[in-house]
Amino acid sequence: MNIGSKLAWDDSVLPFQLDNSDIRGRVARLDGVLDGILKQHDYPPVVEALVAEMALLTALIGQTVKLRWKLQLQVQSDGPVRMIATDYYGPEKEGEPARIRAYASFDRDRISGSNPMDQVGKGYFAIMIDQGQGMTPYQGITPLTGQSIARCAEAYFAQSEQLPTRFALSYGLSQVPGQPANWRGGGMMIQTMPKASPLSGGGSGEGGLLTATDLVDGDQEENWNRVNYHLDTVEDMELAGPSLAPTDLLVRLFHEEAPRVFDAQPVRFGCSCSEDKVRQSLSIYSAKDIEKMTTDEGIVTADCQYCGAHYELDPKTVGFEAVSGDGTGE
Repeated sequence: MNIGSKLAWDDSVLPFQLDNSDIRGRVARLDGVLDGILKQHDYPPVVEALVAEMALLTALIGQTVKLRWKLQLQVQSDGPVRMIATDYYGPEKEGEPARIRAYASFDRDRISGSNPMDQVGKGYFAIMIDQGQGMTPYQGITPLTGQSIARCAEAYFAQSEQLPTRFALSYGLSQVPGQPANWRGGGMMIQTMPKASPLSGGGSGEGGLLTATDLVDGDQEENWNRVNYHLDTVEDMELAGPSLAPTDLLVRLFHEEAPRVFDAQPVRFGCSCSEDKVRQSLSIYSAKDIEKMTTDEGIVTADCQYCGAHYELDPKTVGFEAVSGDGTGE
C-alpha cells in the first residue's frame, strides 16, 4: 500500500514498519467509537479520560489479534475507579470491522481532582486473549505503575513480553462550529521486533520491573532512542486528527526510517450482549432467587454495562427451574 494513499482514517488502525530501525507500530484514530462508548454513561470527566485512554490502547494492541479472537484489557484498583474493562472483537471475516466496547465501575463520591490517575489506586493492569472455543485463554498481569494507563501497558510489554514498547495518545472533546461536541482520539504505538533470547533478572523500573531501556543494547538501543526522539516531537492534534492523515504523520516523524504501511483495520463501537446471554447468566439461579429479582411489574430486568441495552424477561422463563418459554424446565 502506497504511503500517499488516502483512506477514511476515522475509526481505523493503521499498522506500519520502520525498515531502517527494525521497529513496528500502529496508528489509531477513533471518533465514532469513543462517542459510542462514552455517550452510554454519565461519567465524570476524569473517568471519561481513563475510559478513552483504555479504548485507544485496546485498539492499538488489539489490531494484531486474529479473526474471531477477543482481546480484553482490564484495570482493577482499590481507588475511586474500581475497574475499567475493554473488549476488542477481531473481525468475523477478512475486510470486516473489528468491534470495541468499554465501561468503568467507580465510586462517584470518592472522585476528586482533575488528574485521571489520581482516581486509580493500587491494583493491576491485565491483558487477556480468548482464541475461541476449545482454546485456553491467555492472561498477563502487571502492577499499576507510572503516571498513566499507557505507562502501565508499556510496563506490561516490557515485563511479560520483553518487548520495548511506547505509546503516545491524545484524546478529548472536539467541536466543529455549529455542531455538537463529540469525542475523538488518536494514538501511536511503537515496538521493537522480538529478540531471540529473553532477559533474566530484575529491571530498573518501579519495584524492579523491566523497562524498555533494560531490553535494548547496541544498534537496537541506538535505533530505539532515535525513533523515540522523533516520536517525542508529535503534537496532540497530529495524533487525534483529523487534518493530518496517519500516513502523512509517519512521513513527518520517520521519513528517514523508511516507513512502510499495511492495510488499515476499520473498528466500530459494538457490543456482544443479547437476550440469550442474559438468560444464560440467569440460568444459575433458582425460582426462589428469580422471584427476589422480579420487579413490582412482574418482570426481570437486566441492563448491559457496556452499551446500555435494556432487557425485560418473564420470570417464568429464566433460571434453572424455568417452567415455560425459553427456560430450561419442562
